[in-house]
Amino acid sequence: MNRIKTLFLQKQQDILSVYFTAGYPALNDTKAILSALQTQGVDLVEIGIPFSDPMADGPVIQESSHKALNNGMSIKLLFEQLTNIRNEINIPLVMMGYLNPVMQFGFEAFCRECSRVGIDGMIIPDLPMSDYLEEYKAIADRYDLKFIFLITPETSEERIRIIDENTDGFIYMVSSAAVTGAQSSFDSRLAYFDRINAMGLKNPRLIGFGVSNKATFDAVNQHASGAIVGSAFIKILEQIPEPEKAVGELLRVLKE
Repeated sequence: MNRIKTLFLQKQQDILSVYFTAGYPALNDTKAILSALQTQGVDLVEIGIPFSDPMADGPVIQESSHKALNNGMSIKLLFEQLTNIRNEINIPLVMMGYLNPVMQFGFEAFCRECSRVGIDGMIIPDLPMSDYLEEYKAIADRYDLKFIFLITPETSEERIRIIDENTDGFIYMVSSAAVTGAQSSFDSRLAYFDRINAMGLKNPRLIGFGVSNKATFDAVNQHASGAIVGSAFIKILEQIPEPEKAVGELLRVLKE
């Protein structure tokens, strides 16, 4: 069974998913960061594919993407780094990237390589749902890759239900319509969280964009199956480039 499905069957609450940009802060940090995240209890990891125009990301992740590209990261190299990663890493892994570099690599080739190295799902924020259903879903399904869609406070109920019907991994709830980045609290978002919960969706939800401290971490855990943390971890990696120490500091910030 796909590891994402297994995770949500085994754990319904307090799931922690962490995003990092492959190739940042150093080109060959991928395995060390994955190992540190797993060792310290992170449930799921999003591996970011650096791109020159990451439109959904705030300045912190944009800068990490820029540095990773300057370091020499590419999709081809990332797959090389992830070869045999399943000898060491057991938690679910999701690739997060934009459509342009994936299409340049070749969508089916990308899915094939994901399957080869043990990736469980993918997030491509700028791939339209209609295109996914018509052209790409069958390919992703062939390689047992869960395709994760994002919803925001502005997403219509009709679209949310279409997303819920056509995915079976989890739904990525974006906390606001803004780009990624830290927030001090989610008090203004609670009505949105409650509205989505009241829809009775079949898929579990993880909330991301802005989770950066105990207040925001606790808020999302009370309104969804867990949290996705990205910019906060990238900021810590910038200050503490040693993966084990950086993950430890992230967990301290979220829980103390």
